[in-house]
Amino acid sequence: MSDRSPPTNDDGRVVPFRPRATGRGGWRWPLRGSQHGVEPVGDLAKFERTESEDDYRHRMKMNALALIVTIILVIAGVWLVGKLAQMRTDQDCYLSGRRNCTPINAPPIERR
Repeated sequence: MSDRSPPTNDDGRVVPFRPRATGRGGWRWPLRGSQHGVEPVGDLAKFERTESEDDYRHRMKMNALALIVTIILVIAGVWLVGKLAQMRTDQDCYLSGRRNCTPINAPPIERR
């Protein structure tokens, strides 16, 4: 019998990680430097831009669009919070047993 008892819960249990073995005799770290004459990182000059290439007009349009979307989301959030608060007060009124909790705006009846 084993002198170690199994843990009562799995919260503190450590599972060992063993890398998978490859067909060439096991797992190995990647080699440093170039492999087969290929550099690990190519030339990044193709991604560089100068200040004159900056599209200021397009960037400002995108910033304005982001501002408009943010304002719409804030307005929708405030409206939703107001509706939820109104529904909560109506529900409290109904659950307390009262009637005529929600006012109905109807035009007055004209009598002849």
